[in-house]
Amino acid sequence: MAANVVFEPEYVAALRALFEDRIAFNRAMGLRIDTIEPQRVHGSLAAKPELLGHPAHHRLHGGVISASLDAMAGLAIMAAIGARHMDETPAERMQRFAKLGTIDLRIDYLRPATGASFTLSAEVLRLGSRVASTRMEFCDAAGGLLASGAAAYIVS
Repeated sequence: MAANVVFEPEYVAALRALFEDRIAFNRAMGLRIDTIEPQRVHGSLAAKPELLGHPAHHRLHGGVISASLDAMAGLAIMAAIGARHMDETPAERMQRFAKLGTIDLRIDYLRPATGASFTLSAEVLRLGSRVASTRMEFCDAAGGLLASGAAAYIVS
């Protein structure tokens, strides 16, 4: 994948609409895309009362961390697939994600997720013809690492 790939605004808008609005679970969690690059994406998540796993300590539920990292890794793969097929129109590239699905997901919870907001990132380590490998990070607003993840996805 060329590192100098620049996505069209139409493609970025389509990915954003899919990720933030059309995927209902992402919308319910409040996941937001900050940047989309060919092999790395960055996003954010605001803490909401309904996402807390321990309300007395204001800690985010571990399932929210896991699900948000899984979603970000999927987005990173969408970006990587899009970068691989820049000869196609944005609409054609958007049709390439129908079979994308998680095969294996590992999350390491390093510190309690407390605070008002969080940042997330995911990168594609390898995009094969059938399987993609990713690495993800979940950080507090100051950039402190709270959880990390690795996952494999079916792409075809």
